[in-house]
Amino acid sequence: MTEEQKQRVAVFRFGIIHDFVGATRLDFGERERLLREKCARKWEIPCSNQTRLSRSTILRWVVLYLKEGGRLESLYPRGRNDSGTSRVLDQETGLALAQLRRQLPGLTVPDLIKQMHERRLVTDGIGLSLSTAYRFLHRHDLMGKQPSPVDRRKFEAELPNDLWQSDVMHGPMLSGDKRRKTYLIAFIDDHSRLIPHGRFYLSEGTACFMTALSDAVLRRGLPRKLYVDNGSAFKSRQLEYTTAALGIALVHAKPYQPQGKGKIERFFKSVRTRFLPGFKGDTLDEINEAFELWLDEEYHQRSHSSTGETPFKRFTSRMECLRPAPDNLRDHFRKTVRRRVNKDRSVVVERRLFEAPVELIGKRVEMLFFEGSPEQVEIRCAGKSHGLLRQIDLHVNSQVKRDKNGQVELSGDGACESGRLWEGA
Repeated sequence: MTEEQKQRVAVFRFGIIHDFVGATRLDFGERERLLREKCARKWEIPCSNQTRLSRSTILRWVVLYLKEGGRLESLYPRGRNDSGTSRVLDQETGLALAQLRRQLPGLTVPDLIKQMHERRLVTDGIGLSLSTAYRFLHRHDLMGKQPSPVDRRKFEAELPNDLWQSDVMHGPMLSGDKRRKTYLIAFIDDHSRLIPHGRFYLSEGTACFMTALSDAVLRRGLPRKLYVDNGSAFKSRQLEYTTAALGIALVHAKPYQPQGKGKIERFFKSVRTRFLPGFKGDTLDEINEAFELWLDEEYHQRSHSSTGETPFKRFTSRMECLRPAPDNLRDHFRKTVRRRVNKDRSVVVERRLFEAPVELIGKRVEMLFFEGSPEQVEIRCAGKSHGLLRQIDLHVNSQVKRDKNGQVELSGDGACESGRLWEGA
């Protein structure tokens, strides 16, 4: 199993057990009820054709996670081999199949599969057989011709930072060097309606969302759950891994059912009707300065119609239950890839060629970097950091020679520059 597959399995397992290992204490009856619900439900388990979880399996994951001090690595699969197992539907094909079924509920399953292929909705390399489609539709209660009524109830988190909702709102076009579209990435605390972080960006992609989440956690602490949509930024492997490593349960809204995100949508409505009409600036910095001022002086200080309190007062009234951000918070937002160092000391990260220390030749190493600055890569081996790597300068390396004992000899004009590469390596 690859490292990425192990991470996916560990993130899934954390999503199962987060109710039992979070800060909120459960009484015996509530714990048993949750266990029964999780055992009775069908799951899409990564790298497995199983759909059910046993009570003993869930409790074993809880024990492993707590024994290792809440480390996500404790949930990695051990000694497992998935070769030879059938490949299940990927996420994109599954979403397309569910949407098409809702659009054409009277269509038979064979005709549904035919439509999927004719509309080119099946991912290349995925086999959408009749049995696979039947299993998927049964698992998601999509076999009936008429949709079943959905039991929707209002809810509110019990404490601050129990649950955050997040989404992206399309903002105004702003000028500057050139006219660009903006996107408001915001988080709302479900209990208090406080906005832990809200800012306009020039993209709604993963990198901007991860930056926004980092700023939100740094300012207001760690939420226990994060409720998001199914956009590409919210389904990224980086977000799944980062939230699980921080002990945050990542919860996705059901596709095509946005009703669960009512609180963040109502906030966006306030932004459109109360903030944007009064904004007179032209640049990204100006809109963010004005937006932060509006949040602090108006939105957070105004009584909310649902709670009867101001968001700021309701959030700060229970400060004792907040989890602060860890000291190494930024490390959790770095992307991690694993490589083996080549015999010539080279290693490739994001299509860039780097040079590793001599003692790491042939070893498996971890490379950590921020997606926004892939040129700054830290290298680790067996949990020990070996500092930042430098990109290979092929011109300088052509002037590096070694004596009969393998020691580096420098020649030519590149000697001075080469001497600064991995001194002491």
